Amino acid sequence: MPQSQAIQPESSPYVLGTGQDESVRLGLQHRLWSAAAHALWERAGVKPGQTVLDLGCGPGHASLDLSQIVGPAGRVVAVDESASFLKQLHDQAVARKAHHIERVLGDVQDIGTVLSEEAGQIDLAYARWVFCFLSRPEDVVKGLARLIKPGGKVAVQDYFNYERSLTLAPRCEAFSRVISAVGASWRSRGGDTDVMGKLPGMFLKHGFEVTSIEVVQRLARPDSTMWSWPNSFWQNYVPRLVENGFLTRDDEAAFHAAWIRAANDPGSFVLLPPVFELIATRR
Repeated sequence: MPQSQAIQPESSPYVLGTGQDESVRLGLQHRLWSAAAHALWERAGVKPGQTVLDLGCGPGHASLDLSQIVGPAGRVVAVDESASFLKQLHDQAVARKAHHIERVLGDVQDIGTVLSEEAGQIDLAYARWVFCFLSRPEDVVKGLARLIKPGGKVAVQDYFNYERSLTLAPRCEAFSRVISAVGASWRSRGGDTDVMGKLPGMFLKHGFEVTSIEVVQRLARPDSTMWSWPNSFWQNYVPRLVENGFLTRDDEAAFHAAWIRAANDPGSFVLLPPVFELIATRR
């Protein structure tokens, strides 16, 4: 879809929201995890001239980085269900003269239909923290099997063991209650915090070879830059958990009190959820 083409408003917004606050949080998140993303792209062989699909691109932080790698001889096809996020990507792409980024409004679960004209044309597809929010993840894999050319790759970064791993030290019941609520809220919309445990089998079933599975485990201390990543998530999402009935106001107050104590305790740290990385190659 050309960047100048109008995109109609979305009807099913991203579970974490598509407002300015979430856009800012996603920008911070991308910057803090960009080294891991670039390392994965390098292992997957992204290079100039390729056609790369950014699944669930959001405001397009990864799309813009990928566009620099593939260069003007290549293409980035950025797909998201949020018109407002795609508008933000459009504005940034125009400002950077990244005219080889194509925005497409659509549900990645219908990617085979949304991009039917791209069958067998995609060199690499990338998805970061997308599958964990989907009710039909296997439909994405089926669609990718039609879109990825033989020998092409899919690179995924997503969660497994999220709720058991994400832990505040020293342990705190109020913190654990919020993590359980996060998982319950995602599952209520069909998501899965353990989705990476199922993806290898899905890719094998639909004509891919799973060529790599790795994990990135990080922690954050109160005086570290990475502390701002979970902090920004709590600011945006804990109020949503209360609004949607997954937490009480008392739960929220107890959590924030615990988080403030931890932020002022040099002996505290957060074990962040492990990010699993999968590379699958189309047979």
